[in-house]
Amino acid sequence: MTADRAHPDVSAALDRAATVIGSASSVVLACHVKPDGDALGSMLAMHHVLRAADRVSTASFPSPFVVAPHYREMPGLDLLVDPSAVPREPEVMVTFDCGSPARLGDLEPVAAAAGELVVIDHHLSNRAFGSVNVIDPDAASTGSVVHQLIERMGLPLNRQAAVCLYTALVCDTGRFQYESTNAEVFELARELVEFDVPVTRLSRQLFEEHRFAYLRLLGDALTRAELIPEERFVWTAVRRRDFDHFAVDLDEVEGLIDILRRTVEADVACVLKQDLDVVRVSLRSLGDADVRQVAEAEGGGGHRYAAGFESTDPVDEIVARIRSHLREVRASGR
Repeated sequence: MTADRAHPDVSAALDRAATVIGSASSVVLACHVKPDGDALGSMLAMHHVLRAADRVSTASFPSPFVVAPHYREMPGLDLLVDPSAVPREPEVMVTFDCGSPARLGDLEPVAAAAGELVVIDHHLSNRAFGSVNVIDPDAASTGSVVHQLIERMGLPLNRQAAVCLYTALVCDTGRFQYESTNAEVFELARELVEFDVPVTRLSRQLFEEHRFAYLRLLGDALTRAELIPEERFVWTAVRRRDFDHFAVDLDEVEGLIDILRRTVEADVACVLKQDLDVVRVSLRSLGDADVRQVAEAEGGGGHRYAAGFESTDPVDEIVARIRSHLREVRASGR
Protein backbone atom coordinates (compact mmCIF):
# COMPACT_ATOMS: atom_id res chain seq x y z
CA MET A 1 0.00 0.00 0.00
CA THR A 2 1.10 3.58 -0.58
CA ALA A 3 1.80 5.74 2.43
CA ASP A 4 -1.05 7.97 3.62
CA ARG A 5 0.34 11.50 3.48
CA ALA A 6 -2.98 13.31 3.14
CA HIS A 7 -3.35 16.77 4.64
CA PRO A 8 -5.35 16.62 7.91
CA ASP A 9 -8.38 18.28 6.26
CA VAL A 10 -8.23 15.86 3.33
CA SER A 11 -7.73 12.95 5.71
CA ALA A 12 -10.84 13.90 7.68
CA ALA A 13 -12.83 14.25 4.45
CA LEU A 14 -11.63 10.82 3.32
CA ASP A 15 -12.82 9.31 6.60
CA ARG A 16 -16.20 11.00 6.26
CA ALA A 17 -16.58 9.89 2.63
CA ALA A 18 -15.62 6.32 3.53
CA THR A 19 -18.32 6.28 6.22
CA VAL A 20 -21.01 7.81 4.00
CA ILE A 21 -20.35 5.50 1.04
CA GLY A 22 -19.74 2.44 3.19
CA SER A 23 -23.03 2.78 5.08
CA ALA A 24 -25.18 3.44 1.98
CA SER A 25 -27.49 0.74 0.66
CA SER A 26 -26.87 2.03 -2.88
CA VAL A 27 -24.60 4.58 -4.51
CA VAL A 28 -24.71 6.58 -7.74
CA LEU A 29 -21.35 7.42 -9.32
CA ALA A 30 -20.89 10.16 -11.92
CA CYS A 31 -18.10 12.05 -13.63
CA HIS A 32 -18.06 15.18 -15.77
CA VAL A 33 -19.38 15.68 -19.28
CA LYS A 34 -17.11 14.41 -22.08
CA PRO A 35 -15.00 12.49 -19.56
CA ASP A 36 -11.24 12.14 -19.90
CA GLY A 37 -9.06 9.30 -18.65
CA ASP A 38 -8.89 10.55 -15.07
CA ALA A 39 -12.64 11.09 -14.78
CA LEU A 40 -13.58 7.74 -16.32
CA GLY A 41 -10.78 5.82 -14.64
CA SER A 42 -11.44 7.09 -11.13
CA MET A 43 -15.20 6.51 -11.41
CA LEU A 44 -14.89 3.03 -12.89
CA ALA A 45 -12.29 2.00 -10.31
CA MET A 46 -14.72 2.80 -7.50
CA HIS A 47 -17.50 1.05 -9.41
CA HIS A 48 -15.40 -2.13 -9.70
CA VAL A 49 -14.44 -2.32 -6.02
CA LEU A 50 -18.00 -1.61 -4.85
CA ARG A 51 -19.45 -4.29 -7.14
CA ALA A 52 -16.81 -6.77 -6.02
CA ALA A 53 -17.91 -6.11 -2.44
CA ASP A 54 -21.55 -6.80 -3.41
CA ARG A 55 -22.52 -3.15 -3.00
CA VAL A 56 -25.26 -1.68 -5.22
CA SER A 57 -23.57 0.86 -7.49
CA THR A 58 -24.76 2.73 -10.60
CA ALA A 59 -22.23 4.59 -12.75
CA SER A 60 -22.82 7.09 -15.54
CA PHE A 61 -21.84 10.44 -17.03
CA PRO A 62 -23.81 13.24 -18.70
CA SER A 63 -25.04 13.36 -22.27
CA PRO A 64 -23.71 12.99 -24.87
CA PHE A 65 -23.26 9.47 -23.55
CA VAL A 66 -20.27 8.60 -25.75
CA VAL A 67 -16.80 7.42 -24.72
CA ALA A 68 -13.79 8.58 -26.76
CA PRO A 69 -12.32 5.71 -28.84
CA HIS A 70 -8.94 5.68 -27.09
CA TYR A 71 -10.63 4.60 -23.83
CA ARG A 72 -12.36 1.69 -25.55
CA GLU A 73 -10.65 -1.09 -23.60
CA MET A 74 -11.06 0.42 -20.16
CA PRO A 75 -12.65 -2.32 -18.03
CA GLY A 76 -16.25 -1.62 -17.09
CA LEU A 77 -17.45 0.59 -19.92
CA ASP A 78 -20.14 -2.01 -20.55
CA LEU A 79 -21.33 -1.54 -16.96
CA LEU A 80 -22.13 2.17 -17.42
CA VAL A 81 -25.78 3.18 -17.77
CA ASP A 82 -27.30 5.98 -19.80
CA PRO A 83 -27.85 9.10 -17.66
CA SER A 84 -31.60 8.76 -18.17
CA ALA A 85 -31.48 5.44 -16.29
CA VAL A 86 -29.77 6.85 -13.18
CA PRO A 87 -31.95 6.92 -10.01
CA ARG A 88 -33.29 10.45 -9.69
CA GLU A 89 -33.08 10.76 -5.88
CA PRO A 90 -30.08 8.66 -4.80
CA GLU A 91 -29.28 7.99 -1.17
CA VAL A 92 -25.64 8.82 -1.91
CA MET A 93 -24.08 10.25 -5.06
CA VAL A 94 -20.34 10.49 -5.68
CA THR A 95 -18.83 12.75 -8.34
CA PHE A 96 -15.35 12.34 -9.79
CA ASP A 97 -13.05 14.98 -11.29
CA CYS A 98 -15.98 17.38 -11.49
CA GLY A 99 -15.26 20.99 -10.51
CA SER A 100 -18.82 22.34 -10.41
CA PRO A 101 -22.43 21.12 -10.61
CA ALA A 102 -22.73 22.49 -14.16
CA ARG A 103 -20.12 19.97 -15.32
CA LEU A 104 -22.64 17.22 -14.49
CA GLY A 105 -24.91 18.32 -17.34
CA ASP A 106 -28.20 16.42 -17.28
CA LEU A 107 -27.13 14.68 -14.05
CA GLU A 108 -26.98 17.97 -12.14
CA PRO A 109 -30.60 17.59 -10.88
CA VAL A 110 -29.71 14.12 -9.58
CA ALA A 111 -26.83 15.59 -7.59
CA ALA A 112 -29.11 18.27 -6.18
CA ALA A 113 -31.61 15.61 -5.03
CA ALA A 114 -29.03 13.29 -3.45
CA GLY A 115 -29.25 12.62 0.28
CA GLU A 116 -25.46 12.93 0.49
CA LEU A 117 -23.24 14.29 -2.28
CA VAL A 118 -19.58 13.25 -2.10
CA VAL A 119 -17.27 15.30 -4.32
CA ILE A 120 -13.89 13.72 -5.14
CA ASP A 121 -11.37 15.80 -7.04
CA HIS A 122 -7.82 17.13 -7.15
CA HIS A 123 -8.43 20.51 -8.77
CA LEU A 124 -7.79 23.55 -6.58
CA SER A 125 -10.54 25.35 -8.52
CA ASN A 126 -13.21 22.85 -7.38
CA ARG A 127 -16.20 24.70 -5.91
CA ALA A 128 -16.69 22.20 -3.07
CA PHE A 129 -20.38 21.79 -3.89
CA GLY A 130 -20.94 18.55 -2.00
CA SER A 131 -22.05 17.68 1.51
CA VAL A 132 -18.69 15.87 1.72
CA ASN A 133 -15.78 17.34 -0.26
CA VAL A 134 -12.64 15.27 -0.73
CA ILE A 135 -10.46 17.70 -2.68
CA ASP A 136 -6.71 17.17 -2.64
CA PRO A 137 -4.84 19.69 -4.85
CA ASP A 138 -1.58 17.95 -4.01
CA ALA A 139 -2.76 14.71 -5.63
CA ALA A 140 -1.56 14.01 -9.16
CA SER A 141 -4.98 12.78 -10.27
CA THR A 142 -8.48 12.20 -9.03
CA GLY A 143 -7.63 8.51 -9.38
CA SER A 144 -4.95 9.01 -6.71
CA VAL A 145 -7.60 10.35 -4.33
CA VAL A 146 -9.91 7.44 -5.14
CA HIS A 147 -7.09 5.03 -4.36
CA GLN A 148 -6.78 6.57 -0.88
CA LEU A 149 -10.55 6.38 -0.41
CA ILE A 150 -10.65 2.71 -1.39
CA GLU A 151 -7.99 2.02 1.23
CA ARG A 152 -9.96 3.96 3.86
CA MET A 153 -13.02 1.86 3.06
CA GLY A 154 -11.02 -1.31 3.59
CA LEU A 155 -11.93 -2.62 0.13
CA PRO A 156 -9.41 -4.67 -1.85
CA LEU A 157 -8.24 -3.60 -5.27
CA ASN A 158 -8.83 -5.94 -8.19
CA ARG A 159 -7.30 -6.01 -11.66
CA GLN A 160 -10.16 -4.10 -13.28
CA ALA A 161 -9.91 -1.28 -10.75
CA ALA A 162 -6.12 -1.22 -11.04
CA VAL A 163 -6.25 -0.80 -14.82
CA CYS A 164 -8.73 2.06 -14.42
CA LEU A 165 -6.64 3.79 -11.75
CA TYR A 166 -3.49 3.40 -13.83
CA THR A 167 -5.31 4.99 -16.78
CA ALA A 168 -6.35 7.90 -14.56
CA LEU A 169 -2.81 8.33 -13.27
CA VAL A 170 -0.98 8.08 -16.59
CA CYS A 171 -3.43 10.46 -18.30
CA ASP A 172 -3.32 13.21 -15.69
CA THR A 173 0.46 13.09 -15.28
CA GLY A 174 0.99 13.22 -19.04
CA ARG A 175 2.69 9.83 -19.05
CA PHE A 176 4.62 10.82 -15.92
CA GLN A 177 5.98 14.00 -17.52
CA TYR A 178 4.05 16.75 -15.72
CA GLU A 179 5.27 18.59 -12.63
CA SER A 180 2.80 16.61 -10.51
CA THR A 181 4.92 13.49 -11.02
CA ASN A 182 6.76 12.60 -7.81
CA ALA A 183 7.85 9.59 -5.77
CA GLU A 184 4.28 8.94 -4.57
CA VAL A 185 3.08 8.80 -8.17
CA PHE A 186 5.67 6.20 -9.07
CA GLU A 187 4.92 4.21 -5.92
CA LEU A 188 1.22 4.12 -6.82
CA ALA A 189 2.07 3.13 -10.41
CA ARG A 190 4.28 0.33 -9.07
CA GLU A 191 1.44 -0.97 -6.90
CA LEU A 192 -1.05 -0.86 -9.76
CA VAL A 193 1.09 -2.60 -12.39
CA GLU A 194 1.44 -5.54 -10.03
CA PHE A 195 -2.15 -6.34 -11.04
CA ASP A 196 -0.93 -7.17 -14.55
CA VAL A 197 -1.86 -3.80 -16.07
CA PRO A 198 -1.17 -3.95 -19.85
CA VAL A 199 1.12 -0.90 -19.78
CA THR A 200 2.41 -1.11 -23.35
CA ARG A 201 -0.98 -1.69 -24.97
CA LEU A 202 -2.65 0.99 -22.84
CA SER A 203 0.02 3.57 -23.65
CA ARG A 204 -0.37 3.01 -27.37
CA GLN A 205 -4.17 3.15 -27.25
CA LEU A 206 -4.29 6.22 -25.03
CA PHE A 207 -1.58 8.33 -26.63
CA GLU A 208 -0.26 6.97 -29.91
CA GLU A 209 -3.12 5.55 -31.99
CA HIS A 210 -4.76 8.05 -34.34
CA ARG A 211 -6.74 7.82 -37.53
CA PHE A 212 -5.02 9.18 -40.62
CA ALA A 213 -7.80 11.80 -40.82
CA TYR A 214 -6.70 13.19 -37.45
CA LEU A 215 -3.06 13.34 -38.58
CA ARG A 216 -4.13 15.42 -41.58
CA LEU A 217 -6.10 17.76 -39.31
CA LEU A 218 -3.10 17.94 -36.96
CA GLY A 219 -0.84 19.02 -39.81
CA ASP A 220 -3.32 21.70 -40.83
CA ALA A 221 -3.72 22.98 -37.25
CA LEU A 222 0.06 23.18 -36.76
CA THR A 223 0.46 25.03 -40.04
CA ARG A 224 -1.94 27.68 -38.74
CA ALA A 225 -0.43 27.83 -35.24
CA GLU A 226 0.74 31.27 -34.12
CA LEU A 227 3.79 31.90 -31.95
CA ILE A 228 4.09 35.18 -30.06
CA PRO A 229 7.75 35.05 -28.98
CA GLU A 230 7.75 38.13 -26.77
CA GLU A 231 4.91 36.62 -24.73
CA ARG A 232 6.26 33.06 -24.90
CA PHE A 233 2.79 32.02 -26.04
CA VAL A 234 1.74 29.66 -28.83
CA TRP A 235 -1.79 28.85 -29.91
CA THR A 236 -3.91 27.30 -32.60
CA ALA A 237 -7.61 26.75 -33.20
CA VAL A 238 -9.66 23.94 -34.69
CA ARG A 239 -12.91 25.34 -35.98
CA ARG A 240 -16.13 23.52 -36.74
CA ARG A 241 -15.36 23.62 -40.46
CA ASP A 242 -12.05 21.82 -39.81
CA PHE A 243 -13.79 18.99 -37.98
CA ASP A 244 -16.25 18.69 -40.86
CA HIS A 245 -13.61 18.93 -43.59
CA PHE A 246 -11.38 16.21 -42.14
CA ALA A 247 -14.29 14.13 -40.71
CA VAL A 248 -12.74 14.18 -37.24
CA ASP A 249 -14.56 14.22 -33.90
CA LEU A 250 -13.85 16.64 -31.07
CA ASP A 251 -12.59 13.86 -28.79
CA GLU A 252 -9.92 12.88 -31.30
CA VAL A 253 -8.04 16.17 -30.95
CA GLU A 254 -7.58 15.89 -27.20
CA GLY A 255 -3.84 15.27 -27.62
CA LEU A 256 -3.20 18.26 -29.91
CA ILE A 257 -2.29 20.45 -26.94
CA ASP A 258 0.50 18.04 -25.99
CA ILE A 259 2.04 18.45 -29.44
CA LEU A 260 1.80 22.24 -29.36
CA ARG A 261 3.32 22.50 -25.87
CA ARG A 262 6.59 21.14 -27.27
CA THR A 263 7.32 24.56 -28.77
CA VAL A 264 10.67 25.53 -27.25
CA GLU A 265 10.07 29.27 -27.67
CA ALA A 266 6.89 29.19 -25.57
CA ASP A 267 6.08 28.28 -21.98
CA VAL A 268 2.29 28.52 -22.43
CA ALA A 269 0.36 26.67 -25.13
CA CYS A 270 -3.31 27.00 -26.01
CA VAL A 271 -5.68 25.05 -28.23
CA LEU A 272 -9.20 26.28 -28.96
CA LYS A 273 -11.74 23.76 -30.28
CA GLN A 274 -15.05 24.95 -31.68
CA ASP A 275 -17.84 22.58 -30.71
CA LEU A 276 -21.07 23.89 -32.29
CA ASP A 277 -21.67 27.24 -30.51
CA VAL A 278 -19.10 26.64 -27.76
CA VAL A 279 -15.34 27.07 -27.94
CA ARG A 280 -13.49 24.71 -25.61
CA VAL A 281 -10.12 26.09 -24.52
CA SER A 282 -7.18 24.03 -23.25
CA LEU A 283 -4.15 25.68 -21.64
CA ARG A 284 -0.80 24.18 -20.68
CA SER A 285 2.10 25.83 -18.87
CA LEU A 286 5.68 24.81 -18.20
CA GLY A 287 5.33 26.48 -14.81
CA ASP A 288 6.37 30.13 -15.06
CA ALA A 289 2.75 31.22 -15.59
CA ASP A 290 -0.21 29.87 -13.62
CA VAL A 291 -2.78 29.03 -16.31
CA ARG A 292 -5.35 28.10 -13.66
CA GLN A 293 -5.70 31.81 -12.92
CA VAL A 294 -6.25 32.51 -16.61
CA ALA A 295 -8.95 29.83 -16.79
CA GLU A 296 -10.64 31.00 -13.58
CA ALA A 297 -10.81 34.56 -14.96
CA GLU A 298 -12.90 33.06 -17.77
CA GLY A 299 -15.12 30.94 -15.52
CA GLY A 300 -13.10 27.73 -15.84
CA GLY A 301 -10.50 26.03 -13.69
CA GLY A 302 -7.75 23.46 -13.41
CA HIS A 303 -4.14 23.48 -12.19
CA ARG A 304 -1.13 25.75 -12.46
CA TYR A 305 0.17 23.62 -15.33
CA ALA A 306 -3.07 22.54 -17.03
CA ALA A 307 -6.41 24.33 -17.13
CA GLY A 308 -9.34 25.10 -19.36
CA PHE A 309 -12.62 26.91 -19.88
CA GLU A 310 -15.45 27.37 -22.37
CA SER A 311 -16.73 30.45 -24.17
CA THR A 312 -19.29 31.38 -26.80
CA ASP A 313 -17.22 34.32 -28.08
CA PRO A 314 -15.27 34.42 -31.35
CA VAL A 315 -11.86 32.73 -31.27
CA ASP A 316 -9.86 35.91 -31.84
CA GLU A 317 -11.59 37.66 -28.93
CA ILE A 318 -10.93 34.73 -26.63
CA VAL A 319 -7.24 34.66 -27.57
CA ALA A 320 -6.93 38.41 -26.98
CA ARG A 321 -8.35 37.99 -23.48
CA ILE A 322 -6.08 35.02 -22.73
CA ARG A 323 -3.03 37.09 -23.69
CA SER A 324 -4.25 39.93 -21.48
CA HIS A 325 -4.78 37.59 -18.53
CA LEU A 326 -1.34 36.06 -19.08
CA ARG A 327 0.32 39.47 -19.06
CA GLU A 328 -1.38 40.22 -15.73
CA VAL A 329 -0.35 36.87 -14.26
CA ARG A 330 3.26 37.30 -15.38
CA ALA A 331 3.40 40.89 -14.13
CA SER A 332 2.20 39.84 -10.71
CA GLY A 333 4.79 37.08 -10.57
CA ARG A 334 2.10 34.54 -9.63
